[in-house]
Amino acid sequence: MRIVVAILAVILVVGGLAAVKFKQISGLIAVGHAMEKSGPPPEAVGSAVVKDDTWQESLDAVGSVAAARGVTVSNDAPGVVSAIHFESGQMVHQGQILVELDSNVERAQLESAEARGELAQVNARRTRALVASQALAPAQQDNDDAVVKTSHSDLGLLRAQIARKVVRAPFTGKLGIRQVNLGQYLNPGTPVAVLETADSVYVDFTLPQQKLKAVALGMPVRIVIEGEGVAPTDGTVSAIDPTIDASTRSIKLRASLPNRDEKLLPGMFAQVSVILPNKHDVILVPANALVHASYGDSLFVIEDRKDEAGNLLKTATGAQAKVARQQFVKTGETRGDFVAIVNGVKPGQEVVTAGAFKLRNGAPIAVDNSVQSKAEIAPHPENH
Repeated sequence: MRIVVAILAVILVVGGLAAVKFKQISGLIAVGHAMEKSGPPPEAVGSAVVKDDTWQESLDAVGSVAAARGVTVSNDAPGVVSAIHFESGQMVHQGQILVELDSNVERAQLESAEARGELAQVNARRTRALVASQALAPAQQDNDDAVVKTSHSDLGLLRAQIARKVVRAPFTGKLGIRQVNLGQYLNPGTPVAVLETADSVYVDFTLPQQKLKAVALGMPVRIVIEGEGVAPTDGTVSAIDPTIDASTRSIKLRASLPNRDEKLLPGMFAQVSVILPNKHDVILVPANALVHASYGDSLFVIEDRKDEAGNLLKTATGAQAKVARQQFVKTGETRGDFVAIVNGVKPGQEVVTAGAFKLRNGAPIAVDNSVQSKAEIAPHPENH
């Protein structure tokens, strides 16, 4: 009897354990079927609404800022620097003295020539009186008059040599870094400093030869300089090169624009937009909504999730369930953070802008726009 009781007890325990395991396995199988039916868990994504806008047509290029007038000021005559009348970065006016070279020798020669000139004039007056009284021949008067003219020429030559010893500003502008020192000997043409105008600048840029017919003198131009505190500046096309570059097949243009706040410096990189008179309607999506692939560009359109019967599905919280549908699109012009869509989507549709890389067609999603960058036509990202 003891053996029978023991066997029955073992059978009961094994049966109980088998029942428990069967229930657990059945529950797991039921959960698996439910999960298989409901599909994978939704992916968290960010979204944006497709919108329409009107864009002014433009020709975009890159250019470089150049001074409207800029020269390297240098000396005309050799000599030793005796005086410097400017500092680096100083604003100067046209004709203002910048540097004086030693001219003691020339000034001494000028004093001697002035004395000879005065004597020649006195002799010429005496000779003229004597010739009038027929005490001297007229030839003597001609000779003394020639001496007076020669002395005037000598005086003009010496004054010109002294003037060449003074370096003046050829126009009003801002000087660069001083490149000479007091007591330094300068050969002719030694750079003293760079002088550039500050109230206006040029921007030189190029466009493909196919765009030549679209541009004309006087067209408005918008210049954007990447940098903190530099606002977009408007100007006009002031010059078009009459020849095409044979190596690049592009044409060189120049835009003139004001620079009253002196924020534009020669050599700066500039983004140039030649504003055309035409406008066109566009459909816009943020650039980060696009998924680029070798077979084409696409994006994910957010739609309501439905079952096989077409009924709307809800999430566990009671909200409308969403699904991502992959849509191939044809893209157009890009401006700032936006891309124009030629066809594929319509205004008002909601598209995925964050997390699209982890989606597939028909994937369930959960939209979360709490943390997302804002798309702008003219973005100004901070430089960290």
